[in-house]
Amino acid sequence: MISFDYSQSLGFLPKGAQEAMRPRARKAHSSLVEGTGQGSEFLGWRELLLSPDDALIGDIEQLAVRIREEADVFLSIGIGGSYLGARAVIDALTPYFRTEESGPEILFAGTDMSGAYLKDLLAYLEGKSVFVNVISKSGTTLEPAIAFRLLREWMERTFDDADDRIIITTDPHKGALNALLDTHSYRKYVIPSNVGGRFSVMTPVGLLPIAVAGIDIRSFFYGAVDACREYSSAEDNPSIQYGALRSLFLERGFSTEVLATFEPALDAIGSWWQQLYGESEGKSHNGLFPVSLRYSTDLHSLGQYVQDGKRNIIETFLLVKDDGGDISVDNDESNLDGLNYLVGKPLTHINRKAYEGTARAHIEGGVPVMTLEIPDLSADSLGRLLYFFQHGVSVSGYLLRINPFDQPGVEAYKKEMFRLLGKPGAD
Repeated sequence: MISFDYSQSLGFLPKGAQEAMRPRARKAHSSLVEGTGQGSEFLGWRELLLSPDDALIGDIEQLAVRIREEADVFLSIGIGGSYLGARAVIDALTPYFRTEESGPEILFAGTDMSGAYLKDLLAYLEGKSVFVNVISKSGTTLEPAIAFRLLREWMERTFDDADDRIIITTDPHKGALNALLDTHSYRKYVIPSNVGGRFSVMTPVGLLPIAVAGIDIRSFFYGAVDACREYSSAEDNPSIQYGALRSLFLERGFSTEVLATFEPALDAIGSWWQQLYGESEGKSHNGLFPVSLRYSTDLHSLGQYVQDGKRNIIETFLLVKDDGGDISVDNDESNLDGLNYLVGKPLTHINRKAYEGTARAHIEGGVPVMTLEIPDLSADSLGRLLYFFQHGVSVSGYLLRINPFDQPGVEAYKKEMFRLLGKPGAD
């Protein structure tokens, strides 16, 4: 279960503010659950959890077993929601350092337009058994389209069975990738038309790469299912409270939310969270600016600003109760580093005290603090956590009176970029 402690933030709000917000938050929650709010045509991410497709999960599991047996590298090509969710879960649930039992190396491309990266990637793939999964509804998004063109040509030159090594994950019917099926026998998975990219981690977009990494996608998926059912039926669940409190602080003049973790495995969760909240709320010149930091590393850099900078920040700590770090500090007779006072204490305990000290210091410095905690780094816990954030951003989006499921601002840079590149019709 996910615990949410917001008691340390209430002192920064007027008395009665939370109670006054409760009817608005419940209405926003009802708009989501009943499908009556803006963008309700993109609630497929909830529908697939409320009506699980076990046959699809089984099919993905079977393909993942084959790929794990045959591949040295599994290359996922996509940008934004087409890769951030998968990478978040894979980074959180796989060892920091690869072993012989790790299975294929999971790599990502199409996340940018760096020629140097793609050149080095192609060189690195030489001599390896490679499978490619390209993920795009349209098939024409510039970053993954460039990467797939180059990688497809390389695959066809390198492997006689290239078609059997390429999997497309795309729109049910439309788009450039579907057109390739007229001449190629690629395996295809569908991105439901009513699921937006940043909400797609529970579709084949996320499930296939996660399964290839050796993670139990059934446990991951059903963790989200349990959270969806729980949060849909409870009017004052932690996800609603999180969305409501964020909105209260925004209304009080706070403009930035820091999501702070103390575990490097959660770095990519922070990147996924940034996209989810940035694209969902950043509209009509409104919304909190989401920033993900990793402590204690960033306490030695941006921690200075969080402590003493402009007082427009709220902070949400994301913690893991049991992180598996059961290593302890040993005794050293010389004690030159002065650490013998920590002898016998596990790093998990030391990390926890770092969180408690940081939270106290930041509160004293004028930063409202909230704390989310998951019990462990497991597939079930990650499924629950990701749904928690998706439900929460839907509630806070409706409290902002916006559509949390579109992203009109993303198209602005594309129009200018295509015009500068001379794309036909861009003018």
